[in-house]
Amino acid sequence: MSEENITDQKLAVEEACKIQQTSHFLEFSTVIKENDLVLAWLTRDNTKPIRPIKDGAFHTRFGSFQHNTILASKYGTQIGSSSSTQAGFIHVLHPTPELWSLSLPHRTQIVYTPDASYIVQRLRIRPGTHVIEAGTGSASFTHAMARTVGVRGRIWTFEFHEQRFQLAAKELEEHGLASVVKATHGDVCKNGFTHSCGDTLDASAVFLDLPAPWEAIPHLTTVISKSKITRICCFSPCMEQVQRTIEILQKNGWLDIEMVEVSCKRWEAHKEMVRKPEDAIERLRDIKRRRMDGLNKRNARVDAERATLNLSADNADTDSATDTDRGKFKKANKSESPSSAEFNPWGKGKRIHEGEEGYEWKNVSKVEAELKTHTSYLTFAYLPPPMRVHEETINCD
Repeated sequence: MSEENITDQKLAVEEACKIQQTSHFLEFSTVIKENDLVLAWLTRDNTKPIRPIKDGAFHTRFGSFQHNTILASKYGTQIGSSSSTQAGFIHVLHPTPELWSLSLPHRTQIVYTPDASYIVQRLRIRPGTHVIEAGTGSASFTHAMARTVGVRGRIWTFEFHEQRFQLAAKELEEHGLASVVKATHGDVCKNGFTHSCGDTLDASAVFLDLPAPWEAIPHLTTVISKSKITRICCFSPCMEQVQRTIEILQKNGWLDIEMVEVSCKRWEAHKEMVRKPEDAIERLRDIKRRRMDGLNKRNARVDAERATLNLSADNADTDSATDTDRGKFKKANKSESPSSAEFNPWGKGKRIHEGEEGYEWKNVSKVEAELKTHTSYLTFAYLPPPMRVHEETINCD
């Protein structure tokens, strides 16, 4: 076998190894192995990334959680605290771009899931797509695109800030995404994309999260696809930047330019108790009963206090008896409860859990009052491939 063939085989093996490199963001697994990335769900707004190792521990305000217990569990398991004084729990979750955006260490403003999902759809990013991203930042959106393009796709992400680039590149390597994502340090606004990367990109989707995207747009002509429609999205925090971006897009032949602002609200579904007029009447009666019980208890306490004040303070035995009687009264008074303590159609008294038997429930849903918007505008456009002109030889004879 020739040296050339041996070299080709080695290159093929190395390329296959890169493709087969496992990543929790590209493949799903139920088994938690040592040093795997695990997202510990503490509360709705608090998710922490951990890498369990043998005999390690994860300490939180909800208690201490042993790594050996996590390694013996599967993704999605609820794990109780090993602390004797704290009875909290956590859920160990499989990494996804959505959960990672909630737990990653912020180095810059990030693209959250509502924006990320909309951008991926508008840019028509699919398995196998080649994507250019300028402005890696915290690499939140990079993870979302990497999952979409899969092992057959390719992402070139550029970051001009050296420290942020090093942290992002290390993070992508640790997450097993180096075979899909190539992180590059360089200023694409001044030097373009090929000068910083040196590859033939042939991208059909472009995402620019830059302070001045209009400076990078003219450099795209040498790196985008010549056979497909190329779509672009610019992430800009103010309208002045959007206006300058639109001017450059128009000047460079981009079409169907559109600015979008994504606003989202969460829908909440739950069960609500069916309230009837009879329940309202009974509730008023219950309030009246509780008021009378409170007045009776107050009057009894006042009478008991007056009786103790009338006793002679000089007689020790009498004082001792008074203290005993007062203690008996307090104990008896403490044990008393309103006669209607168990009644509660929707007020005080017995605590009723959602969906509890014995009551009529209906399924309802509502949208939260707060309107959540991102801090940037999304500018979309597309560029058709250049027209091919076929030269024809004309025979004048």
